[in-house]
Amino acid sequence: MQGPAGPVHSKRIKEKGNQGVNMKNFPKILASTLVAVSSMSGMAVSAQAQDYPEKPITIVIPYAPGGSTDVLGRILSQSMSKFLKQTIVVENVGGAGGTLGSARVARANADGYTILFHNAGHAAAPALYNRLPYDPQTSFEPIGSVADVPMILVARKNFPANNYSELAAYAKANPDKVLLANAGTGATSHLCGVLFNNVTGLKTTLVPYKGTGPALNDIAGGHVDMICDQPASTTSFIKQGTLKGIAVATKERIPTLKDVPTFAESGLKNFELYVWHGLYAPKGTPPVALKKINAALQHALSDEEVVSKFDGLGAKPAEKAAQTPEGLHKLLASETARLSAALKTANVAKQ
Repeated sequence: MQGPAGPVHSKRIKEKGNQGVNMKNFPKILASTLVAVSSMSGMAVSAQAQDYPEKPITIVIPYAPGGSTDVLGRILSQSMSKFLKQTIVVENVGGAGGTLGSARVARANADGYTILFHNAGHAAAPALYNRLPYDPQTSFEPIGSVADVPMILVARKNFPANNYSELAAYAKANPDKVLLANAGTGATSHLCGVLFNNVTGLKTTLVPYKGTGPALNDIAGGHVDMICDQPASTTSFIKQGTLKGIAVATKERIPTLKDVPTFAESGLKNFELYVWHGLYAPKGTPPVALKKINAALQHALSDEEVVSKFDGLGAKPAEKAAQTPEGLHKLLASETARLSAALKTANVAKQ
């Protein structure tokens, strides 16, 4: 009796099992389950994004502390931190013309907790480096433009020329002898030197340094002649009488340096040069996080205290339209093309 009972019992179990799960419908059941799990996962990610920021944010500045970009970034981060009600940590990752810090952000988790504050050098990088480990236009999410800072040409205090007209005459009489320092390949002072030579036709010799500080010290010591840099780096030297201002690349004189003429005033028309700055996040950063960071950015740029501090550096907040992701994306694309053409004309070799 047990022999027949066994098979009959097994058959009943099998039949019940088939009634519970119709194997023909299994693919549909599996697909529905996966969709449900995916939906729940998406809801969890969305909920996390809505709560952003839940921890400190790091702003990477791809230059050494103390430079113009660093100073602007720290002013900006303080105001943004108050708006977001979260700590913002500034991390300086200098080297290779700003590309080391940019690569650090490009590799970071795309969660909104690591962002990049960079200047116009971001647009020049593709034309300067052969093996760039990221693409400025596709490896990042643009958040918005921040500020425009004018450039100023300064010289050692005993340099023969006191303005652009006298400089042009001296440089033409002494080709290749005027030494124009910069903070290294890709730095804004380097780009300014390249554009200055292109526009004027003067043959100054570009001398790279490892940072703005060493360059300014050598100019003050009389070892090189000039540098074209931002007022935040040079104003104190001018006011102390260690260096002298030759000209500012603006339409009007800078309020903090009223004695320094514009290039137009001293003989060079249409040479207006501003260093623009922008905020970026790694590609794939959640839209909710990007929107909140942009809101903090726009709030900071309308903050009277921020505007006042920027003004003291000769900087102006970016135009409203440029403070958006679309505005920065458009600016980056146009400036990449412009600087690439200028560097190619100047025969600047890639590294």
